[in-house]
Amino acid sequence: MKNLFSILTLLLTVTHFSAQAQVFKSEAPFAHTYSIVARDAKTGEMAVGVQSHWFSVGTVVPWVEAGVGVVATQSFANKSFGLRGLQLLKEGKSPQEALDILLADDEAREVRQVSILDAQGRVATHTGKQCVRYAGHTIGKDFSVQANMMLTNKVWPAMAKAFEMSAGKPLAERVLLAMQAAEREGGDIRGKQSAVLVVVRGEATGQPWDDKTMDLRVDDHEKPLDELARLLKVYRAYEHMNNGDLAVEKGQTDKAMEEYGKAQAMYPDNLEMKYWHAIALANKGDITGATKILKEVYKKDKNWKELTERLPEVGLLTLSPQNLEKVLQVK
Repeated sequence: MKNLFSILTLLLTVTHFSAQAQVFKSEAPFAHTYSIVARDAKTGEMAVGVQSHWFSVGTVVPWVEAGVGVVATQSFANKSFGLRGLQLLKEGKSPQEALDILLADDEAREVRQVSILDAQGRVATHTGKQCVRYAGHTIGKDFSVQANMMLTNKVWPAMAKAFEMSAGKPLAERVLLAMQAAEREGGDIRGKQSAVLVVVRGEATGQPWDDKTMDLRVDDHEKPLDELARLLKVYRAYEHMNNGDLAVEKGQTDKAMEEYGKAQAMYPDNLEMKYWHAIALANKGDITGATKILKEVYKKDKNWKELTERLPEVGLLTLSPQNLEKVLQVK
């Protein structure tokens, strides 16, 4: 049914915009959606959040580069606007100048919706006059929200209000709150399918592999924002896990135990988090606390016991033979 709807939409739209038939190419997907581009003035981080009734919207709409800016290209999306927009920013163009250049030679500009935000927090957004109703955008300080093919015209104002009211929270959480506000006002008239939340650093580190700090994608789900919210919580839990691992590398057992404990509290059913918390306790000398946790972990998956046997040889478990036997013989 979904494919039939897409085909009918294509035929109707091509008929309506017959003078612009070149718009509808396979490389210009129907990314009708709502999105937000935003910057955290304190950290410099920049983000794009998107939700759509379209498969894998994260491969179409958001384009990001640390120290440069972010782009959201949607409606009848011109994906080239992503990389081209970022390149124009790198050449010294303002977001408005970059947007003007992108649209100048685009004969399909009236069915496009695109927003560009740079590392200074400047924003430029375009909503074509022939974007499917309801469509529009709101620009605020360090952000822009934009939407097309919405159930109501309350969607993007609600997003803007939610973002502004959440000042002080981490950028990713603020972006998610804005998208959740969109859903409360009806969101995409077609429903829900995919979502994405991408965050990059405000300044490039010279190590591009570390510059994108978050890239959470839900490609196909009945409730993509609920799933995105779950993934964001897991992401935060794993931040503590990563901090714990770093503390282990530095021999900071107390710090590792604290971080692993925070991760486990956030994601209590995750065996890996339980396991490393137990190992941190063991290294701290709390064998009783460690074995209590390991008993549960081993019961659910015996491979964790095998892993415990391998840790001493690489220095990740530093116990006396007697205590090592205790953590291995847990039943």
